[in-house]
Amino acid sequence: MNSGLFLLCVNSAAVAVLHTLMGPDHYVPFIVMARARRWSAWRTAWTTLGCGFGHVGGAAALGLVGVAGGIGLQRIARIESFRGNLAAWALIAFGAVYAAWGLRRAYRGHVHTHSHAHADGHYHLHAHAHDHDHAHVHDEPAQVSLTPWVLFTIFVLGPCEPMIPLVMYPAAGGNWPGVALVVVVFGAITIAMMVGIVLLSLYGVNLVRLGRVERFSHALAGGTILTTGCAILLLGL
Repeated sequence: MNSGLFLLCVNSAAVAVLHTLMGPDHYVPFIVMARARRWSAWRTAWTTLGCGFGHVGGAAALGLVGVAGGIGLQRIARIESFRGNLAAWALIAFGAVYAAWGLRRAYRGHVHTHSHAHADGHYHLHAHAHDHDHAHVHDEPAQVSLTPWVLFTIFVLGPCEPMIPLVMYPAAGGNWPGVALVVVVFGAITIAMMVGIVLLSLYGVNLVRLGRVERFSHALAGGTILTTGCAILLLGL
């Protein structure tokens, strides 16, 4: 490997680390959804991995299309900015809908105790919930089982601005080994960090017992995702 490719590799690695750490959308949605839906570590890792591939692959494809079509870096940056806003709004919408569903589920799963009097003068207490299908609060209902695919779609839309100039620089000079190196290094580090951060954080989060608040775990997850989308939109994270 010559010095130019080595320097490109180092820059790609450094940018990937900073990009992932500074973007809460790279890990927060997976942590809270895995906690709320009781995903196994294996399922959490595969979901994060798939979304990471979609995230990096979408940005790499855009950069290559830009080079092939002679689109300038500034125009690509504007496209990425639009994609960033679109992904942020998608997170906000998904978080809001999921939070509302979580609140409804928590209410329907709330158990009430009532006294029941009999004709002979005896009475007893009995409990019932509003959730007439008696679903357990941690079961994953069929109507929202598409959650991983929703996250994947959002991440494909999500921008990966720092990788664009890294890809376009060697591509502009016809240095295709350099392009492949940037995509592989940047993508591998970004995805590895996403999976690592999510799994480590999930391990810690699972140690926390919410008690009676546990039934609001879905609503809390949706609210957290909504907040993450707002932070990205307002602060440009």
